Amino acid sequence: MPKQVDHERRRRRVIEAVYALADEHGLEGVTLRDVARQAGMSMGAVQRSFRTKDEMLALALAHVSEAFAARVRAAADEPSPPAPALARVAGDLALLGAERRPEAQVWLAFVARAAVTPAMAGILRDGYPAVQGLLAGLVREAAGAAVDAELEARTLLALADGLTVQVLLGQLGQDEARRILDAHVDRLCGSAAGDRPRKGPAVPS
Repeated sequence: MPKQVDHERRRRRVIEAVYALADEHGLEGVTLRDVARQAGMSMGAVQRSFRTKDEMLALALAHVSEAFAARVRAAADEPSPPAPALARVAGDLALLGAERRPEAQVWLAFVARAAVTPAMAGILRDGYPAVQGLLAGLVREAAGAAVDAELEARTLLALADGLTVQVLLGQLGQDEARRILDAHVDRLCGSAAGDRPRKGPAVPS
């Protein structure tokens, strides 16, 4: 049992080191040697857990996906009217907020790597159905049976992903991205969105 605990602790330290290095240098700057140094471990200890860089990155990406899905589930489970819950979940999906910027940078680095790494692309794809299903349920509660909940969930997920990229590139500010999400949710939910305090009009940047 202690050996298993040590093994899991070592893997967590490696994952945390991958996040830190990816946030600072991008995934191209993440090497087994740099991860070992960042984690305060020997190269041999890292190699006992991961044979290759891609294997190490795949585990880190899986951890990102799991943690993200858990946060979205927690936000959706909070007791509140469905329209505000949908707006909060959408904001979490888009990783809005200054405190989320490092995570958004790491996520974008993983997406870029996944575009040329089928195994990592598979991890990302596998994580989407659960989040999409959660969104579809919230859409049904907030907007009723008149909308195609599955289609709207896919649309909202794509919008959130796009806003994450635009905020990271500086094309949009955090507040403007939030207004775009709120406006979309308001249109989607119609009168149901009236439970949530409405934002002021968007101010051109």
